[in-house]
Amino acid sequence: MSIQPVILSGGSGTRLWPASREQYPKQLLPLAGSDTLLQATARRLEGLVGTVVAKTLVVSNEEYRFSIAEQLRQIGQEGRVLLEPAGRNTAPALTLAALAVRDSGVDPVLLVMPADHVIADLAAFQSAILEGERLAETGAFVTFGIVPARPETGYGYIRAGGVVAGAQTGRSLQAFVEKPDAATAARYVDSGEYLWNSGIFMIKASSWLAAIEHFNPAIAQACLAAMEGAKDDGDFIRLDKTAFLAGPSDSIDYAVMERLPAAPQIGEGVVVPLSAGWSDVGAWDALWEVCDKDANGNVVRGEVMLESSENSMVLAGTRLVAGIGLKDLVIVETVDAVMVAHKDRTQDVKKIVARLKAEGRSEAASHRKVFRPWGWYDSIDSGERFQVKRIVVNPGAKLSLQMHHHRAEHWIVVKGTAEVTNGDKVFLLTENQSTYIPLGHTHRLANPGKVPLEIIEVQSGSYLGEDDIVRFEDTYGR
Repeated sequence: MSIQPVILSGGSGTRLWPASREQYPKQLLPLAGSDTLLQATARRLEGLVGTVVAKTLVVSNEEYRFSIAEQLRQIGQEGRVLLEPAGRNTAPALTLAALAVRDSGVDPVLLVMPADHVIADLAAFQSAILEGERLAETGAFVTFGIVPARPETGYGYIRAGGVVAGAQTGRSLQAFVEKPDAATAARYVDSGEYLWNSGIFMIKASSWLAAIEHFNPAIAQACLAAMEGAKDDGDFIRLDKTAFLAGPSDSIDYAVMERLPAAPQIGEGVVVPLSAGWSDVGAWDALWEVCDKDANGNVVRGEVMLESSENSMVLAGTRLVAGIGLKDLVIVETVDAVMVAHKDRTQDVKKIVARLKAEGRSEAASHRKVFRPWGWYDSIDSGERFQVKRIVVNPGAKLSLQMHHHRAEHWIVVKGTAEVTNGDKVFLLTENQSTYIPLGHTHRLANPGKVPLEIIEVQSGSYLGEDDIVRFEDTYGR
């Protein structure tokens, strides 16, 4: 038996602003430990006994592709990334994954996991996965229902029936239920018939493709056409954009799972109960719930000093944060924003993000520190007609061969060795050496060494936007 992990890594995590941004969302952040949420998800099957686990397949978009590949490399995992031209929800994402696997000539059980969940008890999770695999191998459509710890209005629910034939814990899937009000949620939990909807699934690739073709042929056809026109680019599979966008958007739940009871010839829906310290980390209060706390119920990260404070979360990213007399608060500090909220109101963070977007502010989309496939840069100062950046280039990496119409640049090497292309000259610079790139000159920065290259770049000119770039050659296909 074999399992194909499929990680769905879309979404922007707006309720976890200012740590999570549109261009660098929560799944790429180490919110609940030293690993990022994506890395923790990819590690979730390590040590699983009695089955073969294939290389991870991630479904994401162009914006995150290099960060995902780098994060998998950091934990020693090989994987491939399917690049969606635009978000079309989870049903097309799973269809693409199933098609990619089918093209390799195998038919494994797909384990579909969102990239932004926390699971504390890996042993319990893996035990449930083995149960799900056995059921999925028989053609069942398996989802995992979280045993509810409390009445919760922020989650959808699954109504489960009795234990199905041949299962240890798997129960028949009766219905998916939308997020209830408080009274209904309490009734669900008291009944013992309802589980939280985790969004985790196990289905054989062939079973899913047959089901999506039956229930939603428009998705099946659009994904097939997108894969037929796809381009294989090393670690990435780039889909045909026109074909993919011609298909509708739908979730796995709506497109297939909810329709199974009325179509038994397609397959049986089964829900496996899961009690493993699960959280979808949808907002700051949910993260507080799953993090380790001090004796007063506080969660702290970074340089934080608290006095007479309880049941609060304080995350300091770049400086000392001191709190006195805090109670049930969330404080998140980054280099360009500070967010303070009552723990009961963290769902409303998305309203702040909406206002930032409406006002066209960059804090909604990006951090001051921006990751690129070659490394990262941090805009440390700016003013009228100038900008100062700290740039770090990974060993062996290089920026595109480029030119700017509206700005000149000065480069000062702080650490490492830089290979500089400046017009028709190519030369090396070492620590404390510098060069000047005139406006309109073709240029490139590369790191030929074995340690990170760090430079300070001073830009000057009439326009300093990131879109003032003409690329002539680029290793990363941008």
